[in-house]
Amino acid sequence: MATTVPQEPQKQVRTFAEFLETSPPDVQEEVSDLVAQYGNNFVLTQPQLALYCASDTCNGIRIFESTRVSNSVSNDWSFDFVRYVCRNCKRKTKTYALAVRKGKENQSGSALKLGESPPFGPLVPARVITLIGPDREIFLRGRRAENQGLGIGAFAYYRRVVENQKGRIIGEMGRVAKRLGADEEALEAFERAVKETQFTTAIDQIKTAIPKSLLIEGHNPLTLLHTALSEGLHDRPDEECLELASSIRLVLTDLAERIGQALKDDAELKDAVSRLLNRNANKPEPANSSLEKRNH
Repeated sequence: MATTVPQEPQKQVRTFAEFLETSPPDVQEEVSDLVAQYGNNFVLTQPQLALYCASDTCNGIRIFESTRVSNSVSNDWSFDFVRYVCRNCKRKTKTYALAVRKGKENQSGSALKLGESPPFGPLVPARVITLIGPDREIFLRGRRAENQGLGIGAFAYYRRVVENQKGRIIGEMGRVAKRLGADEEALEAFERAVKETQFTTAIDQIKTAIPKSLLIEGHNPLTLLHTALSEGLHDRPDEECLELASSIRLVLTDLAERIGQALKDDAELKDAVSRLLNRNANKPEPANSSLEKRNH
């Protein structure tokens, strides 16, 4: 009876630009256009990249270009630093530490990221960074751990952020409640909850005072966070910890967006009212109005 030998799945072949933009560190990839040939010499290609630029000028996806001549690439592994700069603002940079080797085809090859700066990972919304404040670096470590599939590490970092910044998060929710016209009793409940050390007690103190605009799918976001944090790390596989970590991040991100939007909407409304009032105050009186005043 003939036996069937299982075939190994083919590795996905990517462009060098895709590899640099989206591949995490420590993952070897097959690249279709890794090298370019000049005579008998093969050098690393320098594709333009579409990356997020965090400068005040850009604050969005921009084209980044390589800043130097590439080194030669051979059939053996070699190491290289590749530096890119934003073509728009010409200030923000991205640097990759790579291990590369030429493949059998003229342009193909293998590539491995040893590291990159700024670190690999999806953009963290600015409102999340504002909400967690002093624990920004801890949150970003958790995000990097999550990106690399390290569930236990990601969960531990996110739990530390929420526990450390519980009072700050509740305080921001209280600001929204105040802007939306909450009564004194509700605002005092938020003030007490900010100082409360027990998470469950703090949640109970403000459960009826949280504005509806801050509820996530109709649920108290603090309860959702506490439920995930209460799961713990003991005897749980890394995959489950990764799912919990992702849930914590998503809830925290959504809450930050809701808080930021509520405060932004209120600020924009106040600016609009102020502009209209100032416009009316500076508006010249009609000519007939002045005549009426003189007649009186």
